[in-house]
Amino acid sequence: MAAYTLTHGIYIDEVAAVQTLTPNEVQVGDSVTITSAGTKFTGTFTVISVEPYYYTGKDDSGYLTFNYEEPRPNQVLYAHNGHDNDDAYYEISGTLTDTVSVSWITSSDVTTWLGIAAATANDTAFLTYCVNASNAFCYRKRVEAGYKDSQSTAPGGDVKLGAIMYAATLYRERGSSDSFASFDGMGTFPIPSTLGRIMQLLGCGRAQVA
Repeated sequence: MAAYTLTHGIYIDEVAAVQTLTPNEVQVGDSVTITSAGTKFTGTFTVISVEPYYYTGKDDSGYLTFNYEEPRPNQVLYAHNGHDNDDAYYEISGTLTDTVSVSWITSSDVTTWLGIAAATANDTAFLTYCVNASNAFCYRKRVEAGYKDSQSTAPGGDVKLGAIMYAATLYRERGSSDSFASFDGMGTFPIPSTLGRIMQLLGCGRAQVA
């Protein structure tokens, strides 16, 4: 969850467009909550565009239109019915909160990969933590690499497998500080890391994609 200060907004043709003071990581499909910005902008909405240009309304087919000669950085647009059109952007106050809730994998996916079921209620609870952590980590790494993904569906079988493997790795590391737990009394030995394979499956071998 991230919060951003609002600076300007405009409302035309049942669509509100707001700008944040600083760059944001909001993507189409995200759920955002606008607070303290007046009834024309306030509420919880699903983002329909993040086009960084002056929003001018809709065409006859209902598509959003923009003036591409006038940039409007850090802009977020969402449908919001029942208000009068504005003639131009104006200063607004308030906050935009971007809520990310990723559900690419489930506990069942991980137990299938592990080949065992959770033995106790504590195991089940910890497995849920691992699944949530993996969903958040893998989604964030994809965003950092320049991808724009749905939060509800993994973008491919490779990415889903990577998320499953990461959750399983976290689960198997339970009780250990930085690797799989071991009861070997003869000392430690290198354990092959799966993180490289996981990042390969996520498509995150480089900082940005074209």
